[in-house]
Amino acid sequence: MTTQKPKDPMKGFRGVMSGTLILEAITVALALPVVDKFGGGISTGTGWTVVAVAVVLVLTCGFVKRPWAVPLILALQVVLIALVFWLPAIAVMGVLFLAVWLWLLWLRRDVARRMAAGTLASQQQPQP
Repeated sequence: MTTQKPKDPMKGFRGVMSGTLILEAITVALALPVVDKFGGGISTGTGWTVVAVAVVLVLTCGFVKRPWAVPLILALQVVLIALVFWLPAIAVMGVLFLAVWLWLLWLRRDVARRMAAGTLASQQQPQP
C-alpha cells in the first residue's frame, strides 16, 4: 500500500493566478483598437503603455511562485487605473481586475487559514 502525497492547494492557486493573468492580458490587448480610435493611436505613449502592460502581464505568469509576484500584479493594476487621465476605458478594466485580484487573494487567505486548521476536504481521512 502506497501513501499518497497530500495535495497542495496553493499549487492549484498558482494556476488560477496564471490563468487570470492571461485573461487580463488578452482583455488589455483587446483595448488596443479603443486606444487607436480614442487614445491618439497605438504609436502614442498610451498605446505603448497598454502594449507593455499586456506583455508584462503575460511574462508575470512565469513568476507567480515568487513572493514578489502579488505586489507586482497589484502594481500593474495601479498602472492600469492610472491611465484614467489618458484613456478611461483602460482604467475601468484596471478597477475590475483589481476587484478580481482582491477577491482571489481573499480566497487564498481563506484556504491558507483552513489548511492551517486542518479543515480542508483534502485533509480529511476517508471513511471506511
